[in-house]
Amino acid sequence: MCAGRRHLADRTTQFEKALIGLRTLVLRGAFETNTRLSEVALAERLGISRTPLRQALDRLVDEGLLERIETGGTRVARFTLDDINDAIELRGVVEGMGARLAAERGVSPGLLGEAERVLDGIDNAIGTEGFIDLAAYVRQNAAFHALLARMAGSSIVQREVERVGRTPLASPSSFLKEQELIPDFHASLVRAQWQHRAILAAIRAREGARAEALTREHARLARENLEHFANAGPSIATRVPGLSLVATD
Repeated sequence: MCAGRRHLADRTTQFEKALIGLRTLVLRGAFETNTRLSEVALAERLGISRTPLRQALDRLVDEGLLERIETGGTRVARFTLDDINDAIELRGVVEGMGARLAAERGVSPGLLGEAERVLDGIDNAIGTEGFIDLAAYVRQNAAFHALLARMAGSSIVQREVERVGRTPLASPSSFLKEQELIPDFHASLVRAQWQHRAILAAIRAREGARAEALTREHARLARENLEHFANAGPSIATRVPGLSLVATD
């Protein structure tokens, strides 16, 4: 590898390290709200230089996790339950539009087959109650939703699905890692998987309106989980990444 390419790769790695580290700290509630983030302290804490850190700060501002301060700098954004519910609803609208476009425009057999294999993987991950391969489920669930966005054949829809999914607690995989805190968790996964199958069947059958309605309904599962955690008490906030950013008063 030439020196120029190596330097570019190093810069990319540093940016990714900064982005992942900073996002993790924010979602875990490591910073007080309304407090200006110190670039010097963050760079030292994450073991990176200021340039990739500033790039990561800019990215998290774009994602909505951070916000600009009028006097300069950034701070952690604060969300209300309505904000998160709106983001979940918006994800359902955009994903639903993508599913409708996929059904109307048609999807290649190869992409449909790939989606079927992902859903087979989810079936295996769900297994039976008490024997859930959660890591596999999270991975395959994310893969299915990414495929749904690709099926629309629209870079705009795909980009917007990815953008709204970065809002804390609004992504398709929100709350999955806190399975022991969700009542009837296995049953909720079975229900979600039924919806996955129904969405794909509607797309395959070229039923645009049905594909859209099913996808929007599927997104509302996240709203049910959000309501459960929001009413579970303050001690839960420390166990659910991102929940500490939600104002309950």
